[in-house]
Amino acid sequence: MSVNRRHVAPKGANLGPGGAAVGVARGTRTLGEHMRRAVIAACAAAIVAGAGCGGTGGGDASDEDLRGHDLTVWTNEFQPDRVRRTERILADFSKRTGVKVDLVPIPEDELAPRITEASTAGRLPDVVFATPVAESQSYADDEIFDTDAAQEVIDRLDPSTFSQKALELVSVDGKATGVPSDGWGQLLIYRKDLFDRAGISRPVTLSDVLSAARRLQRPGRSGIALATAPTETFTQESFEHIALAAGCRLVDAAGKVTFDSPPCVEALRYYRALAATSRTPADQGVDSTRRSYLAGRAAMLLWSPFILDAMAGLRDDTRPTCPQCRLDPAFLAKNSGLVGPLSKDGGQPSQFGSVSTFDITVEADTAAAQALVEFMMSDGYVRWLGLSPQGKFPLRSGDGDDPERFVQAWEDLESGVDRLAPLSDYYSPASITSLGDGAQRFERWGFAEGQGALVGALSRDQPVAKGVADVVAGKDPAAAAREVQAAVEELQAGLQ
Repeated sequence: MSVNRRHVAPKGANLGPGGAAVGVARGTRTLGEHMRRAVIAACAAAIVAGAGCGGTGGGDASDEDLRGHDLTVWTNEFQPDRVRRTERILADFSKRTGVKVDLVPIPEDELAPRITEASTAGRLPDVVFATPVAESQSYADDEIFDTDAAQEVIDRLDPSTFSQKALELVSVDGKATGVPSDGWGQLLIYRKDLFDRAGISRPVTLSDVLSAARRLQRPGRSGIALATAPTETFTQESFEHIALAAGCRLVDAAGKVTFDSPPCVEALRYYRALAATSRTPADQGVDSTRRSYLAGRAAMLLWSPFILDAMAGLRDDTRPTCPQCRLDPAFLAKNSGLVGPLSKDGGQPSQFGSVSTFDITVEADTAAAQALVEFMMSDGYVRWLGLSPQGKFPLRSGDGDDPERFVQAWEDLESGVDRLAPLSDYYSPASITSLGDGAQRFERWGFAEGQGALVGALSRDQPVAKGVADVVAGKDPAAAAREVQAAVEELQAGLQ
């Protein structure tokens, strides 16, 4: 493990799955530690920038301070191809700095229990890659992620080079909980060929979506493949996309939970009607919904942009299997439309989205961890976005030399795993543009009201996903909304 660890002790106020403590109390730095951290951090920044940092005796103090240090990094980008490519990026960082990095892949749904176990044992990693913003805020509130360290990185890189929307989402009281790296907006993906054949226009409202799902449903084909599994974050994300358009908000401007409000009850009722157009409405999750659309067994799909390379036939682990795909593996990409924001009839369009962050923990070898994150947001940034460009729109547009450097590089990146090609080979310019717009203009429950930590707690306990699953299974939407309301209020009370 890394050097210079700070001791942390269980906080005890917040409990994770199974009642295990997930909070830790931040250690206190001495004056000497503050001074050493400032010196090393400045030198680390110089290394990332490619400059020297002079020391005594004519030596390079940056090399002296960082060489031989070890970092442990957890990454939510756990797919084997992304792990291999991330390891190559980290190898370049190690070659430049002498810092050894151990990369540990952690599937997103396993992050909470692993963080719980590690924080209780005092064995947190130094850095966590690709943390969703809600979890970043939640773990910062639990004093597991170091907000001072994250904000220092952003300040050195220049906040004006970041998406201001992203900085707003990751910040609490003007301080970032993590460094925003990339983002995506939720998509309604629909079969243009089926819509054209049925004379149905592009769906842009909730009424359009439900009407099309009912018209295109038939034996062997769902109107829409929709998440309903009670234990998956994906279900909450899919519902939130619909709920935002329906005017349902988790909390009001004062932070009071409002899930039992009429718009939320109506959103649950609508979601059940939409799920009823599915051939198998119960317990649908990430894998099963994707599989249905790729097999041609669904006319529509609510999913993230991460599916776009699979639809183009660029990866073998999730190959399109629709009848037409046998002759043309890219058939679905060529015959699918993308819709970002949805609206209630006459209402304001809205879209769910996600920001990923690089997070430094309170137990980190801080200077080395900051040097790594700065490297990942500069010299290593385009390669990081290249892990899956369709779902990784850059939230840092450029640097002092070229304010559009990273956005322009993203446009030329190739997607895929077993075969590589730019998305523009398969999707229209308007669709490509919509990916960037969705990553920078989406909405989220609770963040504007200062309740980001509460949203992170929802991801651990899943009361919304359970409520959605109950309604799909036949429970009265109003009763389910009251149960979710009580569960969210209890979580909120535990965070205070």
